[in-house]
Amino acid sequence: MRTELVSEPGTPDRPNEDFASVGLPASGQGGSVVVLDGVTPPAGGTGCLHSVPWYTARLGGALTELTVSLPDVPLAEVLARGIVRTADAHRATCDLSHPRTPQATVVLARWSPAAVEYLVLSDSALLVESPDGAVTALLDDRLARLPRSALATDALVDATLRNKEGGFFTAAADPSVARRAVTGSLPRAGVRSLTALTDGAARWVETFREGDWGDCLALVRKEGAQALVDRVRELERADRERRAFLGRAKAHDDATVVHAELAAPWGAGDVGGAGGT
Repeated sequence: MRTELVSEPGTPDRPNEDFASVGLPASGQGGSVVVLDGVTPPAGGTGCLHSVPWYTARLGGALTELTVSLPDVPLAEVLARGIVRTADAHRATCDLSHPRTPQATVVLARWSPAAVEYLVLSDSALLVESPDGAVTALLDDRLARLPRSALATDALVDATLRNKEGGFFTAAADPSVARRAVTGSLPRAGVRSLTALTDGAARWVETFREGDWGDCLALVRKEGAQALVDRVRELERADRERRAFLGRAKAHDDATVVHAELAAPWGAGDVGGAGGT
């Protein structure tokens, strides 16, 4: 298999709040991808002594270990356990009930010789490519379906929408949120590659409309993950009046891309090409 990972802060004067990893178990059979997008808090505090990068590093590290060490545990349970482990690391010093306690969007993918499992929570994306080249975007679109007027102020979002029924969900300190994630499993023979994107990289499709998800994957495969991030930065700089953002807060966002070309599953008769079956 072949993997490529790029993660870049939105601006050089701020720390990158994304996290990304690829886990490969010692058995050599299978692997996992973990991508988190830390939620930048507004001014006014979070009730926590720790930064968002601290949180995403802790949760991301836990999920990287758990996805490969517990291959028989469903990904929703893996996420729940990772949230509990991270919360336990700072519940004695921090107010974890605060609506802006450090939190993140989540993409998990794990593959074995038999299956590819996935989990998506909030507005990051997972692209799944089949052997015939068809691309399916696995998305949790609850945030995108909310009327823009409902997102007018951070206070309104925190009071009525964040981690609440009828709103949207992110991984914070409550493990029950894992049950809200979009999850599923696909036959391993039906997956050629996986590409996980935080919304800062997905802007190429979702904000600037430069192409569809298939075009996005084609760009990553042909020119590399860094090329996608570079294109997004060019588009952001060109949009000086920020018309494409329709009032969104960030001109430049942290952007992460993880691309994994999966090898042919064990026992496949044809191993020619990346993941061919």
